[in-house]
Amino acid sequence: MWSTQLVNLFKIKDKIGEGTFSSVYLATAQLQVGHEEKIALKHLIPTSHPIRIAAELQCLTVAGGQDNVMGVKYCFRKNDHVVIAMPYLEHESFVDILNSLSFQEVREYMFNLFIALKRIHQFGIVHRDVKPSNFLYNRRLKKYALVDFGLAQGTHDTKIELLKFVQYEAQQEGCSRNKYHGVTGHKGSLSRPAPKNLDQQCAAKTSVKRSYANTQIHIKQGKDGKEGSVGLSVQRSVFGERNFNVHSSISHESPAEKLIKQSKSVDIISRKLATKKTAISMKAMTSVVRRTTSSCPAVQTCDCYGTDKVCSTCMSRRQQVAPRAGTPGFRAPEVLTKCPNQTTAIDMWSAGVIFLSLLSGRYPFYKASDDLTALAQIMTIRGSRETIQAAKAFGKSILCSKEVPAQDLRKLCERLRGMNPDTPRLAADPPGYTSPENTVYKASYHVQTSPTQHLKDSAHKGEGDGCEGPRDCSTCLEGWDAVPDEAYDLLDKLLDLNPASRITAEAALLHPFFKD
Repeated sequence: MWSTQLVNLFKIKDKIGEGTFSSVYLATAQLQVGHEEKIALKHLIPTSHPIRIAAELQCLTVAGGQDNVMGVKYCFRKNDHVVIAMPYLEHESFVDILNSLSFQEVREYMFNLFIALKRIHQFGIVHRDVKPSNFLYNRRLKKYALVDFGLAQGTHDTKIELLKFVQYEAQQEGCSRNKYHGVTGHKGSLSRPAPKNLDQQCAAKTSVKRSYANTQIHIKQGKDGKEGSVGLSVQRSVFGERNFNVHSSISHESPAEKLIKQSKSVDIISRKLATKKTAISMKAMTSVVRRTTSSCPAVQTCDCYGTDKVCSTCMSRRQQVAPRAGTPGFRAPEVLTKCPNQTTAIDMWSAGVIFLSLLSGRYPFYKASDDLTALAQIMTIRGSRETIQAAKAFGKSILCSKEVPAQDLRKLCERLRGMNPDTPRLAADPPGYTSPENTVYKASYHVQTSPTQHLKDSAHKGEGDGCEGPRDCSTCLEGWDAVPDEAYDLLDKLLDLNPASRITAEAALLHPFFKD
């Protein structure tokens, strides 16, 4: 894999990361006389689309290198292999330090995350995969870096030119997929007109494998409307796997689309008539149009709207095209419901999920095998009525079999963290038992000791009097006994179910939570 040029420049030390679309290696380089520098080499899989690779590089070169956004030093290509060389930032694992962070460190972490998000959002970059493993944190040096723009997309006014092509590629792939299934593709808003020359047309027809690999999951429901889930055992996950009777009913056809279908039917009929007769009167043609128009609504009649099942008419309709790229557990409601108009607000939701993990001491917080289960898990925290109301704002209709009240974020986080002595720690109910406050879901974890107790117990490990980590126990607990209301107010604004009113990165930096 490694070319002679790379071997001469770098000494490969170890593989430090691996994902679906790339692998990352730690290397050293003799870039200056007498100075050896650590470099992170990101090797992209050979099947990555050239436009997406170029777009990732452009994000790193234009927006990176400052404000906690990773930059790029070099890029090497040999045939279909591409390697990006970036500065190496030594960092801690999020799950290892989660319950040893002081409250002040959590504030600094979130503040620096918003600095990075503000930076990329100013360029019209939607990261789409904001999560702890993509926001590197060096606790000792207090350095941060937002990395991995492999799934990035552009807003309608993005300043990254190649992201406009990525957005167009995604639309083309969605249309070609629908065409393959014999249905009409959904037309979304494009930030750039279709390419006109031959080379651009060829590039546009090529599918973007990287953006949609392992993300286009077609969810099918049974007759009872329930989802089949896959049991995943996650040690610290707040949510486990359970079937939810949740149905997302979407109005698929606009009058314009119906008119397009009708016109296609007219064209077929007119061609048949033309083969039999050389001329056809306008009166006869009008009669055909009327008969075709009157017959269409009968075929498209839906009888499942507002119910917990999906009729055959809805099952036969074309799929709605919308970006789904991202990591499960961090996807915003508008992504889960396939809203075609997704903005930088989806990154802010992901930041809110990170903040929720920091305040509750649980990671990952959400864990689901499919989008509807993930949506149901969000409902248990934010409320079913609130979720349904927010979905209407971006053109979606959601039906839930049970009404679930929204939870108080402070009480939830304090209970999970074990900081509230008045309430018992949240643990999984016995099999078959459903508590009044846990009607919709059962947590998949059982806490033997709270994070607070764990910190107290670990204070006496080893020969020293303090924790084995970089902070002693008293420092770790500092500030957690009096978390200000501003923290939960910011969390509430980050987890706003409506993307139109969700707080922006720029506004988050000015929030009272960061006043000093």
